[in-house]
Amino acid sequence: MAPSGDNGAGPSGVTPRRRAYHFNAGFLTNARVRRILTLADHDLKLGKPDATDDVIVWGHSPYALRGEAVAEATGAHLVRVEDAFLRSLQPGRTGEPPLGLVIDRRGIYFDATRPSDLEHILATHPFDDTALLNRARDVMARMAEGHLSKYSANDPALEPPAPGYVLLIDQTKGDASIALGQATPDSFAEALAWAREDHPDAHIVIKTHPETQQGHRPGHFDPETLPPNVSLDDRPISLWRMFEGARAVYCVTSQAGFEAILAGHRPVTFGVPFYAGWGLTDDRRPTPARRRRVLTRAQLVVGALLLYPVWYDPYRDTLGTVEDVLGALEAQARSWREDRAGYVAVGMRSWKKGHLQAGFGQHGRLDFADAPVAGRPTIVWAGRETPEIAAASGKLLRMEDGFLRSRGLGANLVPPLSLVLDDLGIYYDPTRESRLERLIAQAADLPLARLERAEKLIATLRRAGLTKYNLSGGTLPDLPPDRTIVLVPGQVEDDASIRLGAGAINTNAALLAKARRLHPDAYLIYKPHPDVEAGLRIGALPDDARALADHIADQTGAEQLLAVADHVVTMTSAMGFEALIRGIPVTTLGAPFYAGWSLTTDHGTVPARRRAQPSLAALVHAALITYPRYIDPVTGLPCPVEIAVARLASGEGTPRKPGLRVLAKLQGWLAGQSWLWRR
Repeated sequence: MAPSGDNGAGPSGVTPRRRAYHFNAGFLTNARVRRILTLADHDLKLGKPDATDDVIVWGHSPYALRGEAVAEATGAHLVRVEDAFLRSLQPGRTGEPPLGLVIDRRGIYFDATRPSDLEHILATHPFDDTALLNRARDVMARMAEGHLSKYSANDPALEPPAPGYVLLIDQTKGDASIALGQATPDSFAEALAWAREDHPDAHIVIKTHPETQQGHRPGHFDPETLPPNVSLDDRPISLWRMFEGARAVYCVTSQAGFEAILAGHRPVTFGVPFYAGWGLTDDRRPTPARRRRVLTRAQLVVGALLLYPVWYDPYRDTLGTVEDVLGALEAQARSWREDRAGYVAVGMRSWKKGHLQAGFGQHGRLDFADAPVAGRPTIVWAGRETPEIAAASGKLLRMEDGFLRSRGLGANLVPPLSLVLDDLGIYYDPTRESRLERLIAQAADLPLARLERAEKLIATLRRAGLTKYNLSGGTLPDLPPDRTIVLVPGQVEDDASIRLGAGAINTNAALLAKARRLHPDAYLIYKPHPDVEAGLRIGALPDDARALADHIADQTGAEQLLAVADHVVTMTSAMGFEALIRGIPVTTLGAPFYAGWSLTTDHGTVPARRRAQPSLAALVHAALITYPRYIDPVTGLPCPVEIAVARLASGEGTPRKPGLRVLAKLQGWLAGQSWLWRR
């Protein structure tokens, strides 16, 4: 079959795998394009086709003429291919591969002179499937929330001009969509003239194309010859920020006009783009008689983003859905936005540097130093922050492991799949606000669709049995059926989370004694911390305290224990969070990040600022989706949490690197410190 769109069937229905002959070297050299076409059941060939074959060309590029001539001479079917509407971070001229293609057997979406598969979908599809329409609405919301466009390397922190301006979208000179969209280079001057005529009191802001910003191709406006009250904006600012303050949007055939529709505008068009003629635009050019249907925004999105493109999942190397692409772009755009200014990482051990460089040095310079550098953002491992480092840093970011870390211990030098950077504090320190704390409070007001994503994540974690370290092994005794099973997770006693967040009960012996007082008749299972079990950190129970437990679960995996627990009593352990994910009641004796939100029974002193009452899904969204950053160990790309979960569940791409342990021991010995990885 030849999938088109995320439903696995093309606009014309199911078709068999076809030979596709091409006469453009780009189909040979662009591995991603070739891979998507192959996955979409196009058998790419060189040679001479016959009338039963396809000839595949790239849009209306100059090289398409060769394929067009061959198709005309042989009777083969002409198929045009172009980038999909959510392409990548950067334009194709930077060398970045696309996340999707449109494969059109009728024409191509930007050619208004003849029908295309997209136009056929928009004109004939019933658009009466509630599930599709709801997905389309969620796609629009995620694009707006994530500031995602065709090219998503933009900075939402950049401020637009004062509200009330008119936004005019420029394009690159010579783009095929202009002429085939029944416009000319003069159409841009006409659009500007009409914008000034329609809004004589407004500031006109001309938004340049990303390729113009980067010097690849010129636009249609010269900043030196613009009339009064007209300016160019060539910053990498989010179009969604620009739409917010615009009183009107003018364009010729740019895809930005489509995105303006999604943002709630009725753009004025001076060409015939694919989104014109459906009742959603103010069209100053006649649109084809074929387009007489009136569509809603959601219906337009169903056609243009759900049904027309062939989307690619770069992590699984399969065809995917638009939601897969949104997840990839959210993760990759976050990496670009946060990292492009670069960092100085202070006091990092050598074995960590390669992993950090891969995760945080893809879009900006990451240097390792012994002290902050003036004018540059500083990363420091949270437990190693000092007043001197804080005072010398212009912008200080505290790093820690995320809550879905690895298949193995950090103290054994297993690299993490997730890390957090916190610009306010750090999640385990309740003495000051952390970025996670703020995200949890905000998550209480998340829309239903975001909470549904978190609910799916919760279900996956339960089903896969994933925890922070994902260690397994050990056995349990026969458990009494008539007693409550209370799990008491031990901790590393000199860990920063104990020093800062445990309060009066700050040793494992005191923890176990308190658990026994709270549950005198329960069957208490004490789980030593894996680092303590391995002899790497302090926190072993004294013999007299061990007698308080009914069972000491040495070498038993957290998931096995959570599967039998009726209740968890903890100081600040992340296992309390994992218990909440599984619906197990939790009593906290300190102030872990998940305490104080009405989801736990709290005996410790939690900050009064934790007044919000988020649902469990909201807490999970903040802690596992919004706060951490994930790196896919297979592709090396920033990835969404769902990919990290899949890798942790399968073990793919997560090998141990035992040689690093020797290196870390040597570094610790030379420094006169404990060799283990202290936080």
